[in-house]
Amino acid sequence: MPDAEDARRIALSLPETTEKTAWNMPTFRVAGKMFATLPEEETSMAVRCPKEERDELVLAEPGKFWIADHEAQFAWVRVRLAEVEDEAELRDILADTWRQAAPPRLIEDHPELGPAAR
Repeated sequence: MPDAEDARRIALSLPETTEKTAWNMPTFRVAGKMFATLPEEETSMAVRCPKEERDELVLAEPGKFWIADHEAQFAWVRVRLAEVEDEAELRDILADTWRQAAPPRLIEDHPELGPAAR
C-alpha cells in the first residue's frame, strides 16, 4: 500500500512538477497549476477530477474516493492512500491529474503519461 512519501516521490517525478506548501500542506504543481495536495496528516490526497468522473468514482469505490465538503463545488476528489492498490495505481491517478493541469506542450512531449484529459 502506497503512502504519502510514495505520492510525493511519484508526483515529483512527473515532468516540471514542483512542491509548494500552501494552506499548511504540501501541494504539487505543473506550470504553476496545482494538481494534487497531501492534506489530512498526509493519509489522503486531493486530486483534480472532472465532476462527472468524480461522482462516478465515489459511487464505484466509496472506500477509496470521497468528496470533501469544502471541495464539493470544485473539480477535485480525495483519495485514501491506504485504499490505493499499489504504486502503479497511484502513478496512474497522479499522471491523470497532472495531465489535467499540464500545458499541451508537456503532454505532447510526454506521451508515455497518457492522452490529454477530455
